[in-house]
Amino acid sequence: MRPADLNRLSVGESADRYVELVRAKTLTGALSVSTAEVYARDVATFVDLVGEEVVLDDLTGEDVDAVLLAFARKPDGRRRSQPGEQAGATQSASSQARFRRSISALFKHAVLAGWVQVNPMAMATVTARERGGLRPERRALTREQARGLIGAARELGGGPDGGAAVAGASGAPVAPVAGAGRVRRRDQDTELRDGLIVLMLSTMGPRVSELVRANVEDFYTNDGVRYWRIFGKGGKTRDVPLPGDVALVLEAYLLHGRMASADKALLLSWRGRRLARGDVQAVIDRVQRRVDPDRRRSVTPHGLRHTTATHLLADAVDMDAVRRVLGHSDLATLGRYRDELPGELEVAMRSHPLLRGPVSS
Repeated sequence: MRPADLNRLSVGESADRYVELVRAKTLTGALSVSTAEVYARDVATFVDLVGEEVVLDDLTGEDVDAVLLAFARKPDGRRRSQPGEQAGATQSASSQARFRRSISALFKHAVLAGWVQVNPMAMATVTARERGGLRPERRALTREQARGLIGAARELGGGPDGGAAVAGASGAPVAPVAGAGRVRRRDQDTELRDGLIVLMLSTMGPRVSELVRANVEDFYTNDGVRYWRIFGKGGKTRDVPLPGDVALVLEAYLLHGRMASADKALLLSWRGRRLARGDVQAVIDRVQRRVDPDRRRSVTPHGLRHTTATHLLADAVDMDAVRRVLGHSDLATLGRYRDELPGELEVAMRSHPLLRGPVSS
């Protein structure tokens, strides 16, 4: 079925249309009146937490996480505090799970109606559990898993650990092979593009919306260092230096991989149009299939953002530097991205800073 053309409705307008549809279903018996009112109440709360003027299609998995956790912290006026709880008890685990189901239903309809390109619930890392409420689920790849994915991306990009050539002996672009079920444009190496996408997501942690919005002109060199000027949320920009290996693959892509196009987008589809947010997951999955099964784990673009933050922080990179790489205004937000890694406590205690070197008497 052909997807509906995108209709960039505000959160408030899409909520009004959805609630009107939900209430209409009570007339046919598809929903009970009480269930429809629960949906309507939860959607109204969602609008309050997000802001009615925000465009629904602009919401990301990260935004959904923030809304779900904000709801979990909201005082529940219907609930009395239990002994030992603080006054103004927060939402129960069942209320949190119900709210998540209501928002999931809204976005499911939004996809069918053409209000969003991609369902952000698929990228949310906060999952519902009847016992204990909504909790962030660990999404960061382990060091071995991340290295496996990056190694596969390097092979596609002809990086230091890979053997793929980005040009023929004469320097002319290599003709891409036919893709499954489709013929690629001969003037674009989509494998080189795929490797670049995964390397940027894994090592720099951009939001997927920031990645697909990137233009060729957003990359510049200063003092021999390649930078990416990232246009983030709220109109904020940040200039982030590319790791050396990533900069090499970017140069190879610009010279030999990217087709000649009037479109200023950095990343182009095989048709020569700006790559869509929904295409990025398929790129990651293709690269993952090249990873050894023992080091392979499915991951979303947002999971790679978690991976960047987790490993930079685990390696004692300055927290403020990590905050600026990810494009957050508040250090406290990093807590959502710092996932627990297997064995990290044992490593920390083995290399305790107070026990290094000789002890002076």
